[in-house]
This record gives sequence, structure tokens and C-alpha cells, in this order.
Amino acid sequence: MADKPHLNLVIIGHIDHGKSTMMGALLIKTGAVTDREARELEKIAKEFDRDSWSYAYVFDRLKEERQRGITIDLAFRKFETDSKYFTIIDAPGHRDFVKNMITGASQADAAVLVVSGKKGEMEVGLAANGQTREHAYLAQTLGVKQLVVAINKADVWEYDQDRFNECVENVSALLKTIGFRVGDIAFVPTSGLKGENLTEPCDSLKWYDGPTLIEAIDQFKLPEKPLDKPLRLPIQDAYRIKGTGVVPVGRVETGVLKKGDKIKIMPGGFEGEIRSIEMHHEEIPKAEPGDNVGFSIRGLNLDDVHRGDVLSHPDNPCTVITPNGNWTGQVIVIWHPTAVAQGYTPVVHTHTAQIAARFTALKKKLDQKTGAVIEDSPKFIKKNEAAIVQLSPIKKLCLEKYEEIPELGRFAIRDMGRTVAVGIVKDLETGA
Repeated sequence: MADKPHLNLVIIGHIDHGKSTMMGALLIKTGAVTDREARELEKIAKEFDRDSWSYAYVFDRLKEERQRGITIDLAFRKFETDSKYFTIIDAPGHRDFVKNMITGASQADAAVLVVSGKKGEMEVGLAANGQTREHAYLAQTLGVKQLVVAINKADVWEYDQDRFNECVENVSALLKTIGFRVGDIAFVPTSGLKGENLTEPCDSLKWYDGPTLIEAIDQFKLPEKPLDKPLRLPIQDAYRIKGTGVVPVGRVETGVLKKGDKIKIMPGGFEGEIRSIEMHHEEIPKAEPGDNVGFSIRGLNLDDVHRGDVLSHPDNPCTVITPNGNWTGQVIVIWHPTAVAQGYTPVVHTHTAQIAARFTALKKKLDQKTGAVIEDSPKFIKKNEAAIVQLSPIKKLCLEKYEEIPELGRFAIRDMGRTVAVGIVKDLETGA
């Protein structure tokens, strides 16, 4: 596995469209889940009188796994294709899925968007408040450029080519408006429950001559690693581990982290030296962009490091915006019950940080397609409108300009359990 290139894959889509069942079936078919484990899952499912859920349990076991054991590797499940190995990020179907998707390991390289082709279900996911729409917007904002769309539940829509084409047409229209290059996206008919067209072609889909799901995933390209940029490693969590001390974990976004490096953790300012780096429970001499790692630092206490902090080298620390400062963002409002106005203070999610921030100014309303200014200093911005706005965090926040370090220059705004807007950082004043 180590010699194959590695990609992080996020599974997105509306609730109950079959994400967990489909990915569970895929992992069993690719051997990422052993036969023994698969049989145990079937037994558990029967005990719960939920025979059809045994595939979904591949992921749903993670809920206890997370509470029980600490694993430094943020990856929950790995599987291999012919040319790559993948880490599947986050347990699909989580209530918190969107929140988790925005933070931490959610900076995936690629995504599978699962859309149920069942009459009525596809339409609900694409509706104004559907999660198909919300997740697709978030994927684009989070920098996920590569996408495969699985039109799932083929057994329910009876392998009907017309229905498949109708789904492709509707989903394509949405993805186009968000900014995806639809010509590059594979649309694959699948049945997660029956495990069809996941790893081998299916007799019931004779009219379909495209790739199976695993072949489509295998075609994802490896993103270029930003090795020459300054080190930025957002902290996902920190644990106290017996015999080792405090171990922060996170994913390297840019630059390289080596054993023996002097480091600085912002916004707190703790400085120390890297004693060891670990990935997949093995010690490694250095970590590069895309690597999920744990590391120990001399003299570090749990008070010195928090989720949302960013580790860098002392000569080029991450930019910190204080409550006296602000950043200018270009945003699109995806949803709001009324409108966003000056003074509105929702929660901003960016890399692994979640901090409340206040809209201190609405500068310009933009044409979403051309980016031209439609109105200066608008009083408010509504759903589906784009704007240049100014925000100020209520606590110190690590951020970078999108054009310099895009990995730390994207953000999403959430309120009332939903994504209100997504945006990128155009400019910033630290206020220090």
C-alpha cells in the first residue's frame, strides 16, 4: 500500500441516499473489510432486525470506535484501487457530517457525490434546502475539484435508462451553476444494496458502457503537493498518551514537517521542537501535504494546543486575525431564512477552526456568473447572491489569503444547523 499514491476521498450527498450502504458494499467487495468482519456485521444487522443495513454498519461501528480508542491516524477506512490507495474521510451519514466535512480532514482531494435515483428522492436532494445542493457547494468551496457522481438505488428505479438520464441532466445543471466542469465528471449508475456496478459491470445495466464506480474513482488525478510553500498544519485534536505526553494530530496542508524541526503553534505562540512524527501507527522522518499525522513536541501541554490552531515554522508563522482585525471575503449565500446584514454573527468554519465572527461591513454585491459589481454597500444579501464582505472574529483566528495559501483561505458560514454561505479570503488585516 505504501508504494501506491494516496488520495483522501470524501463521500457526500443527501441523507438516506445510500452513502453508508454503498461505501460499505464497496469496502467489502475490495477486500478492505474482511469476510469475517462482513459476516459479523450481517449477524448484528439480523439481531437488530435490519438485514439490509449490514453494509452501513461497516461505517456506523466507528461511532463506538471513536469514543473507545484514540487512533492517531485520522483515517477510518482505507481501500485500494489498481493504481492508488484511498482514505475515506469521516463516517457518512453522521448528523454532524456537514460540520465535520468542513473541518479537519475534510480537505479532501476528491469526492463521490451519492444521489438516489429513486423517484422523489433525487428531487428532494436538489431542492433549495437539499443536502445534495449544500454538499456540492461545500465541496467546491473546500477545494474539491474532482468528483464522481453515483446515481444510486438502481434496483429501485428498475435500471431504467431514461430515469438515469433524467438524474444526470438535473445533477449536471446544479454542478454547472456551482462551477464544476461537468465534462470531466463520471456519472455511474449503482445499487449499493445489491452491490451492483461498484467493482464489476452489472447485467441489468446493459445499456451503460461507462466505468464501474471503482474504475471511476481510480481515474482521479493526484493533486500537486505544495511542498515549496511555508509549513501549515491545522490541528485537528490533541491527546495525552501514556509514555509519550501530549500528541497533537492533524493534516499537513502545505510545506514539509521534519523530525527535529523547530515549530510555532498559532495563535497561542507556543514554540518547541518536533521529537517524533507518526502516520498509520508508524514513525516517519517527515510529513508532506496530504499526510494525516500525529507528533510529539518537547514540553507541550494540553493548554498550549487546541483544535483550530495552526502549526508552522517560527520564521514564517501562520497569519492570525485578532478581534480588532478583519478579513475581506468573497461569499455566496446558499441559504438564509431572511437575509444577511451588517452585525450578523454566525459561526465561521475554516480548516479545523470554528469561531463566531461578525459581519462588520457589506461592501459590494456581485453578479455570481461574471463577478461584476451590481451594487455598492448593499443593506443586505440574500440567498443565491454573491458579495464582498468584511468579517471580524470574536477570538483570534488563523487564516491566510486564498491566493497565497488556498488551503487556509476558504471558509464556510453556518447557523441554525445549516450552511449559510461559503467563501474565500481576499484580504486581511491582523489588527495586532
